[in-house]
Amino acid sequence: MATSPPYPTYPSGPGDGALHHPHWWQRRGVRYGALITLLALSGLVILALVREQTGTEGFLVGLGLAVFPVPLLLTAFRWLDRVEPGPWRNLLFSFAWGACAAALIAIVANSFATKWIATATADPSGADTLGATVIAPIVEESAKAAAVLLVFLFRRRDFTGIVDGVVIAGVTATGFAFTENILYLGTAFGTDQLTGGRGIASVTAATFFVRVIMSPFAHPLFTTMTGIGFGIAALSGEGRRLLRVLLPLGGLLLAMGMHALWNGSASFGPFGFFAVYGGFMMPAFGLLTWLVIWTRQRELRTVREELPAYVAAGWLAPAEPFALGSMRARRMAREYAAHHLGKPAAKEVARYEAYATSLAFLRHRGRLGRAGADFVVRERELLNEVWRLRALARPALEYAARAAAPPVPVMQPWPAQPWPGPGAARPHPPYAGQAGYAGHAGYGAHPAHPAYNPYRS
Repeated sequence: MATSPPYPTYPSGPGDGALHHPHWWQRRGVRYGALITLLALSGLVILALVREQTGTEGFLVGLGLAVFPVPLLLTAFRWLDRVEPGPWRNLLFSFAWGACAAALIAIVANSFATKWIATATADPSGADTLGATVIAPIVEESAKAAAVLLVFLFRRRDFTGIVDGVVIAGVTATGFAFTENILYLGTAFGTDQLTGGRGIASVTAATFFVRVIMSPFAHPLFTTMTGIGFGIAALSGEGRRLLRVLLPLGGLLLAMGMHALWNGSASFGPFGFFAVYGGFMMPAFGLLTWLVIWTRQRELRTVREELPAYVAAGWLAPAEPFALGSMRARRMAREYAAHHLGKPAAKEVARYEAYATSLAFLRHRGRLGRAGADFVVRERELLNEVWRLRALARPALEYAARAAAPPVPVMQPWPAQPWPGPGAARPHPPYAGQAGYAGHAGYGAHPAHPAYNPYRS
């Protein structure tokens, strides 16, 4: 077995130094046990409360209708996280927290606050309006933000930037919206049962159209503001403690404001809802989508810029920075490994890609002086994993780098005959698809050629 290369020079920064021993409340067993117990109890209680308000039949109808947008939203957030995919346990925790713990906090606190205001002011109608536009945004966004805070504090290695914040916040909000939609749709079904509403005129159909068809992204949009605040804080140095506190708080306040505007749109007149939806919600959703995609492209550029240091040290092959910095090349590498060695090999290539990406982000933070105290240990861990998987992943990535590289036209020798007159057309070298095109210059056999198989000994 080949000996691993020497470790590259570590960037200096405030994170260099000895590791600190975790407190008792930071131990994995204590954290996992407490969270699982909390989420299980919250799930049982929220299930009982929703079923009590909607009835068994309404609960089942609401559950069946509320599940429609969930796979689409989860798939979208997972797609955004493909550059450096976080572990599934973080997403599972986030969704469970939103659907169980955050929903339970919201339903109890909103109900208590609304009843207290109605009693204190003797104005039930005004209490409902105040509860929807003020109390609900504060309570619900704070409850959802707790999941982002927990991942930020206890899964810090997996929370490295804006995309991670958006994904964790969005998945949490998706779980919250799922439980809330069960309640609203189940209640609407019960109303139709009492009033005889049917078809398009039913309350259930109207509720389904507004909450599931028109605005399934509403809760995720609000909470991702909090996630962006935490994401920017994750990019800042550990010495800037005030900024790391103010940024998440600013994102949370923005989320509360957007939520309040959305809930209060119905009180702005007959067209208030459509004005807020078309004039604010849709542009905000488009801006968020652009920001996340731009951030994802920036992450890929970071991979291409940081990994050459490990190529120079001998840890990576020369073609890998390009392949790992392209989502198309990554996919081609996994497909190539799956075609030749099966799906388990494709999963190993995907793990290699994730480790190398984490390595690039870690070195980027270290170069900027924002690395944590565990920089050296974490770099060694990632390099060891990359080295362990190199024999399987390198051939696939080399193939992907060649196949994804843009074709380079081969210049043909100038014709021996003299040029025609000034107004006549000049010959041009052939391009891909034309006769005389020689393919990728300098690569030897083309990756698509049957004889090319890097796995063959």
